[in-house]
Amino acid sequence: MQRIRLRYTKRGRLRFTSHRDFQRAFERALRRAEVPMAYSAGFTPHPKVSYANAAPTGTGSEAEYLEIALTAPRDPEQLRALLDESLPTGLDITEAVEARTSGLADRLTASVWELRLDGVPPEEARRAADAFNAAETVEVQRLAKNGVRTFDARSAVASLKVRGPEETHSSQPDRPTDQPCAILRLVVRHVTPAVRPDDVLSGLRAVADLAPPVPAAVTRLAQGLFDEETGTVTDPLAPDREAVEAHSTAEPTAAATASA
Repeated sequence: MQRIRLRYTKRGRLRFTSHRDFQRAFERALRRAEVPMAYSAGFTPHPKVSYANAAPTGTGSEAEYLEIALTAPRDPEQLRALLDESLPTGLDITEAVEARTSGLADRLTASVWELRLDGVPPEEARRAADAFNAAETVEVQRLAKNGVRTFDARSAVASLKVRGPEETHSSQPDRPTDQPCAILRLVVRHVTPAVRPDDVLSGLRAVADLAPPVPAAVTRLAQGLFDEETGTVTDPLAPDREAVEAHSTAEPTAAATASA
């Protein structure tokens, strides 16, 4: 059984797609592309697809991941292209690699987020970010299934910085730029309970009374292992690419040795 790991995006209006909506669209794409999927056993078999840490509905993302299991081998790049053609624009498959290591979900320990705050001057956002970073704890509340839950949003935040509008990830923002705009770059560890970008915004409101006049445009730029020394988030597919490359290099060497 071959396993393929995919990286995909949620861009533009497709950021409002729920995870369940994406699941349905992706399973239709699998059928259109005639992918030889492995299925689960039981009375209601379903394709063996493992989704990892999906972004909240309403947020864009450049770094969503999933893994599929196949009953017959396929070239990862050809499979990527076929699936990408079968999905709507905005849900784009950007990378595919054969799984040669275990524990993809274990390598998703942090996310890098961009928060675009239209109507907020950068200096005001910088003041709020400084107050948030200086705080030992920042308690926020979130409505959960069992009622309102209070938790600390500060401890999960590894980095919170203000960038200029020229440093935004989006080259063509969805909104007009003839008003003040602050860009926050946020690195959040994946902890329990999960701290989301809107929780950090609630924390900024609590410590510095920062209240953007319009909802923030939120995009996940990356997710992977958090490197404590450098403060960066590493590529979770890198170990698989390296394993595939090492295997490809070893095969000609083994063939040459056998022929000798």
